[in-house]
Amino acid sequence: MRLLLAFIAVPLIEIGLFIQVGDYIGLWPTLLIVLLTAVIGTSLVRSQGIQALTKLQNSFLTMQNPVEPLAHGAMILFAGALLLTPGFFTDFIGILLLFPQFRSFVVRQFRSRIKMDKFNFNHSEKYRSDDVIDGSFDEVTPRDSPSGWTKD
Repeated sequence: MRLLLAFIAVPLIEIGLFIQVGDYIGLWPTLLIVLLTAVIGTSLVRSQGIQALTKLQNSFLTMQNPVEPLAHGAMILFAGALLLTPGFFTDFIGILLLFPQFRSFVVRQFRSRIKMDKFNFNHSEKYRSDDVIDGSFDEVTPRDSPSGWTKD
């Protein structure tokens, strides 16, 4: 039901804002603003997306919890989609999502509402001896001819 309301409310808000802003500053400046926010937003999304990807890679390398960098990356991607969508309301939400402090606030809000099991991402723990499984192997030399399972 909330999604249906969003699909109805957002276009109505955008139409109302277009009419108000267009009436105040004119048609061409309004269209120019919408175009500029898309261009500037795309460049900001690109730079922040690269930063988020670097943080995500670092979290994997250091065996830290990757949830926050993943969430930031998803919100940056969503911000890009909002900034490319023509409209003032969607541009405002997209620009808000480009601020790391706002994204951190959103992550905290979602964390407070979602119950997650705790995972241990502490990379300093040593392996216990009962975690190691002994095994053996046989070296297999490759054949020059097909195995016969398929016909050429």
